[in-house]
Amino acid sequence: MGDSQTWTAAPSAAEHARSVLAASWSCAVTAEGGREEFVGAHTVAEDGRVTLDVPEDSTLVAAAICAPRGEPSAVLEFADVAPVPVRSRIRARLWIAGWFVPVDGRLEFKATRVVLRRPSGAVVVDLDEFAAAAPDPLATAEARLLTHLADCHPDAVERLTRLVDADSLHGAVRVQPLAVDRHGLTLRIERARAHGDVRLPFHAPADDVARLTERMHVLLTQASAASCPRALQRQRTDRDG
Repeated sequence: MGDSQTWTAAPSAAEHARSVLAASWSCAVTAEGGREEFVGAHTVAEDGRVTLDVPEDSTLVAAAICAPRGEPSAVLEFADVAPVPVRSRIRARLWIAGWFVPVDGRLEFKATRVVLRRPSGAVVVDLDEFAAAAPDPLATAEARLLTHLADCHPDAVERLTRLVDADSLHGAVRVQPLAVDRHGLTLRIERARAHGDVRLPFHAPADDVARLTERMHVLLTQASAASCPRALQRQRTDRDG
């Protein structure tokens, strides 16, 4: 379920797709009725083109050689997994349909369709927008940043809940950092049988880790000046008792 917190600036679908691609270490490929998983085998060009380095005996090599040129014959799948343990850790999935072309012992993928599926639904990403978009500048550092926040600064996470509407915290049993990008931080609010996400926007984009640190300090200062939500106060009382 979702929450009522207002979402402001956020990455476009093309930027989100490119961020998923930039941060993904593994790739699933479906072709010729089969499915193979590859870890650390793909590289991404500046325009989003994916190239796979696969063993010579991979069925993908034969499929690439035999497939009709120009006809979609394979689908690449990338999963965007939350680095912090939460319910429903798959934050998004990216599918790229197209065909492979053997180039210098590697397989270059020619995309014909890009689909990004988020909790809000699936969206078809325009190929030109996908090629022109850049990944979020924090995409490759996000996992390290979020795990550090969750593991080393749980008090800061709890303080940030003061910026969340009290209604969104009703029944909350745990709050964890779910995602961060240049525009804001997203918190996952877990309840006994459900969960929801709220976004805390930055006052200005954070285009690198140094700027992110400053943006987080601003949020924490705002949170320190806010009153503790009654819902969270009740949780503390119950937990302390």
